[in-house]
Amino acid sequence: MINFIVFTVLLIIAAAIVIKLTFSVIKWMAMNAIVGLILLGILNYLGIAHVEMNLINFLIVAVGGILGVFILLFLSYL
Repeated sequence: MINFIVFTVLLIIAAAIVIKLTFSVIKWMAMNAIVGLILLGILNYLGIAHVEMNLINFLIVAVGGILGVFILLFLSYL
């Protein structure tokens, strides 16, 4: 019986750690995507870049953030 209680407590602790890490990664990716999209919007508005926002470009900026914006700028100048 004591083994079951110890296992349950350890399982709950492991689940809490996994959930906390998952939400921190999701939060980081959301902030990265927002900053990248704002930067790309500003660059398009100022006329520095003319990158259209389609699904592929959105995913590149969402995953890459600022680095994704620079990759899209580099590819748009080729």
